[in-house]
Amino acid sequence: MSQLKDSMIKKIVFLGAGNVATNLALAFKDKSFDIVQIFSRTEKSASGLAKKTGSSFTIKASNIIKDADVYIIALSDNVLDSVLRDAGFSNQLLVHTSGSLSMDVLKKYSSKYGVFYPLQTFSKSQPVDLNNVPVCIEGSDKNVEAVLSGLAKCISGAVHTIDSETRSHIHLAAVFACNFSNHMYSVAEDILIKKNMSFDILKPLIEETARKITLQNPREAQTGPAVRDDKNIMEKHLKMLWGAPLYENIYRFVSESILKSRNQ
Repeated sequence: MSQLKDSMIKKIVFLGAGNVATNLALAFKDKSFDIVQIFSRTEKSASGLAKKTGSSFTIKASNIIKDADVYIIALSDNVLDSVLRDAGFSNQLLVHTSGSLSMDVLKKYSSKYGVFYPLQTFSKSQPVDLNNVPVCIEGSDKNVEAVLSGLAKCISGAVHTIDSETRSHIHLAAVFACNFSNHMYSVAEDILIKKNMSFDILKPLIEETARKITLQNPREAQTGPAVRDDKNIMEKHLKMLWGAPLYENIYRFVSESILKSRNQ
């Protein structure tokens, strides 16, 4: 395999135009990388990100150009194989951004492959400053790993070399810390809406909860009726949730988990 150097990475193609691709593409463009093409299966998404990055776009995988220095794949896990198969890559440097997929899913498409996983929640409408965002990288060999490390350090000050198995556990932890927490906010908002109250009343509490875990470990920071085993309050809350069996089950299950963790 020809030698790669991080200094050689100038031209980037993005496969995908969603939340992750948008934030990464804008971050690399801001660092003067040349985003040469955007691929997406929908023209609206592809053209939208291409306009922001000054690049061309295509909605046909077979039309993806083959002379870029790196191909950053930010596609849904379930479509990755079909897109790469249609793209017809030979030995380009391919990296995916998934937290859950093994690096080796790219092995049959190139001998130069890896992972470039930014550990953050993204949206198109709210660009994230990536400087403090952990980026987990992994490479098919030490040379690729060094290239990806150098590339990641251009946009982040928190770069970690993480193997696929460990990364999958990080992703699992992130689902609990981010996705499940956000769902709890949605449940809380639903409860408040039923009483004509705005979710805004909870925002100072949410901000303080997040601040506390930067000072203590989460178990030490835990408060509330479950950690106190306050059965009277918990039963009152459960009665208030009658008519909403899903929320009632969530309340019971999470309270039980909190109580058990207190005794560990």
